[in-house]
Formats: sequence, structure tokens, C-alpha cells
Amino acid sequence: MENVVEIKQLEKSYSNFKAVQNVHMSIQKNKIYGLLGRNGAGKTTLMKMMTAQIFPTSGEIRVFGESPFENNQVLRQICFIKESQQYPVNFIVQDVLDVSKSLFPNWDHDFAYSLINDFNLPLKRRIKKLSRGMLSAVGIVIGLASRAPLTVFDEPYLGLDAVSRGTFYNRLMEDYVENPRTVILSTHLIDEVSNLLEHVLVIKDGQLMIDQDAEDLRGMAYTVTGKTAQVEAYLAGKEVIHQEPFGGLLSATVIGSDNSSGPHQAETYGLEVTPVSLQQLIVHLMTGKPDQQGVMEK
Repeated sequence: MENVVEIKQLEKSYSNFKAVQNVHMSIQKNKIYGLLGRNGAGKTTLMKMMTAQIFPTSGEIRVFGESPFENNQVLRQICFIKESQQYPVNFIVQDVLDVSKSLFPNWDHDFAYSLINDFNLPLKRRIKKLSRGMLSAVGIVIGLASRAPLTVFDEPYLGLDAVSRGTFYNRLMEDYVENPRTVILSTHLIDEVSNLLEHVLVIKDGQLMIDQDAEDLRGMAYTVTGKTAQVEAYLAGKEVIHQEPFGGLLSATVIGSDNSSGPHQAETYGLEVTPVSLQQLIVHLMTGKPDQQGVMEK
């Protein structure tokens, strides 16, 4: 499959601090990616380099086969909606739409105004008078209506209630089916977007920790729960990424396919077997021991 972004040995340093270090990855055409990780992990720094907002300290970035830096042909194919998106304070919402139309070659006027109605955005209100949720909605409208071949959302829903977030996810998916493009979602709400994601990238301490298809990750682990002695006996020789005792019971999350013999074997021990959500799996991997985390690296 064609790659939209190719990154090799990418690093970004600020004095002695390495915000991004030795990242090597590719992002394919017409796919939805989740870029996940804790605050300060390096996600936004990576996205800013990918979209030519900042220069890398070293390494190589190619977007649509070219360097994106000072390259208008490439940049016109990118829409980057940042968490703290800034607009001229005297602009009204209508002005933002008008400017966006001139910036993005694939801009869809009708879709933009349909989204304006979905989010109840007042076209004549000044940007500086909008609530935080309304500002987020403006960014979502621009990101979706741009139809940019590479669309990047950095925490796009801040201030939005659950209903509005649901509207965003539904509209994104509906339009993606009709108009495929590469979408990168940086988010903390992993469970909310897990059904949208086709590929997962996880950054920890500036390094790429997970680079894997979401479907593979969803079947990567399961949790067993039961009496402590029985669980410990079952865990012998297995790769455990999380354990949690409570009373005389023990719950443990184990790396292994749901289709493997592991869960069936657990039932013979009298243990309860439950699936692990994508969010639970990523949290366990990010907070586990270093040798346990490495299992997810490619």
C-alpha cells in the first residue's frame, strides 16, 4: 500500500531534552490512525514535525514523497487541527470558513455548513466569544470539510460533551467511507475511538512503542480472574502484563490471542476469562515493566 508519510531515525531535542527520539515509521494512504500516549510523551511534537510546523533536530520526514518543509504543494494537502487552534480574534465563524475554503483545494462547502448545523455553531459570532467546546467544533468542521489527503486532529474534542463527540465520530466515519483519506487522531479517549481506528501508534518518552494494526491489538490479550493460587498456577510460563489482587482473588492480564488455547485452558482451572479493551491493553503496556512493553514493538 502507498505510504503518505515516511519517517526515518527522527529526533527532536530541546537543549538536553529529547522530545522525540529515533522514531522510524510509515503511515499509509486512506487509513485511520490513532496516535496515543500520555501528556508529554512527544505526540504533538511528532505531529508538528510531520506537518512542517517545526524542524527536526535530525532524521528524515517525507510526506507524499517529498520534504514538507517550505513545500506549498505538500502543505496544501495537509490539514492539522491543533488542540489550541488559534484564529484572528476579530474573525467571526463565517470568516474562518471563508479562509479555509481558500486554503484547502478539496474543501466541501455544503459539508462544512452541514457540520455547522450539526454543532449549532453561530456563523456571525466572533471567535473570541466562543466557548471552548464551540472552538473545538470549529476545528472539527475545518478538519472534516477540508477533505485534506492527510488530516491530523490533535485532541480535537476538548470542551465537547459526549453527544457532540459522538457526532464528530459519526460524521468522520460516514465521510471517510465516501471520501477516503489518511486521518491521524491523537486522543486520550481511546475507548471512544477504538472502533474507528485501523492502526495504532503509541509514543512513550519520545519513542515509538507500539506500531500495529488495531485488529491485531484487540485480540492480543485477555484477563483471567479467580482464586490467587489457581491464577498463579495458570500463569506459569505465560507473559503477564498486569496483575491486581483483591481479597483472596487475583486478576491478571495475559498476552495471547483470544483464539489460542490459553483462555480455554484458563476455564479448566475454574478461572473467569474476560476480553481486554484496546484502552486497557495500551494502559497496561505503558505502565508495565520495560521487558513487557517490548512485546508490542515492530
